[in-house]
Amino acid sequence: MIAFLTLELRIEAAQSLKDKRQVVRSLKDRLRAHFNVAVAELDSTGLWNRATLGVVSVSDSRAYLDGLMKNVERQATRIANNGGADIADSFVEYF
Repeated sequence: MIAFLTLELRIEAAQSLKDKRQVVRSLKDRLRAHFNVAVAELDSTGLWNRATLGVVSVSDSRAYLDGLMKNVERQATRIANNGGADIADSFVEYF
């Protein structure tokens, strides 16, 4: 099974694209290191107050993936809040 978590971020504290990149890079790096998941920015628009991240993991157990994605979402919310951002929306898909 494959779990795909989409996180939509609002970065109200960002005043430039550089500010946005700093928040997104920090979030991506910390999630990768802590959970061993693949993380990528999905839409690299020129808007510096919004970002969409995709988090993916593979396992033979849906229960494991469900717990993992809940933990990733919880940690992402903490990291984003400390970085001056909010998780505006999130959803998980399984394939």
